[in-house]
Amino acid sequence: MKDIMGLMKQAQAMQAKLQEAQADMERTEVQGTAGGGMVTVSLTVKGDLKSVSVDPSLLKADEKEIVEDLIVAAHADARRKAEVVMQEKMKGVTGGLPLPPGMKLPF
Repeated sequence: MKDIMGLMKQAQAMQAKLQEAQADMERTEVQGTAGGGMVTVSLTVKGDLKSVSVDPSLLKADEKEIVEDLIVAAHADARRKAEVVMQEKMKGVTGGLPLPPGMKLPF
């Protein structure tokens, strides 16, 4: 019975850490760039787009498709960075509880 109580306490502690980590991921921002820094996007680690910055030299009518492609590339770069940050934060949260390999927590 003590094992179950200990496991319950660990689960409650992990839940509190998860809630804290989720709140932190909503505040933490990453930036992705493309085109040698000519396009920059900022995302929260949770994936919410916060801002897009486009170098004025790209704002020409005949370069519309290039700008659109660079925005998509910058967003993908930011998502990759956000994934790395999220994985690092989750390592700290799940450190005390053994999870099966490959198991992802709901984020």
